[in-house]
Amino acid sequence: MARPIRIEYEGGFFHVTSRGNARQEIFLEAGDYRLFLEVLGDVVERYRWIIHAYCLMGNHYHLLIETPQANLSLGMRQLNGVFTQKYNRRHGRTGHLFQGRYKAFIVDKDAYLLELSRYIVLNPVRAGMVESAEEWPWSSYRATVGIETAEQFLHTDWLLSLFFNLKSEARRLYMSFVHEGIGIESPLKSAKGGLFVGNDSFVERFREAPAISGAGTESVRREKYAARPPIDEIFTSHSRDDAIYNAVEIWGYTLKEVADYAELHYSRVSRIVFLKKEEKKAKNKT
Repeated sequence: MARPIRIEYEGGFFHVTSRGNARQEIFLEAGDYRLFLEVLGDVVERYRWIIHAYCLMGNHYHLLIETPQANLSLGMRQLNGVFTQKYNRRHGRTGHLFQGRYKAFIVDKDAYLLELSRYIVLNPVRAGMVESAEEWPWSSYRATVGIETAEQFLHTDWLLSLFFNLKSEARRLYMSFVHEGIGIESPLKSAKGGLFVGNDSFVERFREAPAISGAGTESVRREKYAARPPIDEIFTSHSRDDAIYNAVEIWGYTLKEVADYAELHYSRVSRIVFLKKEEKKAKNKT
């Protein structure tokens, strides 16, 4: 059987899941869950990922990942590989822990980010392990609604901002949104080609996309933006937020490159770009 295609791109959103080998348990006790979150935090820092939601189950896990750089496969190899090594040492075992390669869905964030964020945290409820999402300690839900302190790698501001500007009200609305999702069919069932979670126009964007090939992808990016202005020139010609938007959306600088230049966290840069996009959409409607 052919291996599933891998597509990576800067600013991508992915729903990623990975299962235990032969569906075996990969989390036997609380220490295993904490170990995985520790390894995930290291991977997020190393590869500059942004985690919007997660849920760790007994024999699998779900992640909603934004990749400022085109490096999902590199990060996943590190995540599953390092966790397997540490898990095996912890339990005195050898061999594979995960079943083959991870599964990654490419997500249209504008249409499906919210739906997937609640689908992920409702996994324990659908499995009959708990009655409500807030009862499960190994997902992003409790931190997102403010019940507990978020893991350092978890980015909740952008997700909550889609509900309301005031965080307390946004959390209340998110809680209601998640509760209303109980019993709703998984959005992954409608994935096109078993890969894309989005409408036809979203899928069309990837028709000519190259499969994952690190150096090749970077080569294409360099050629495309060979004539772009230096980043400092962009910033001296525009206000900060406009410069950030133009650098990322028009001239193809990565979120990390812009964040480093502007001395901001890359998640803040991502947020500014998102708000500028929404502002432009609103202007176009008037």
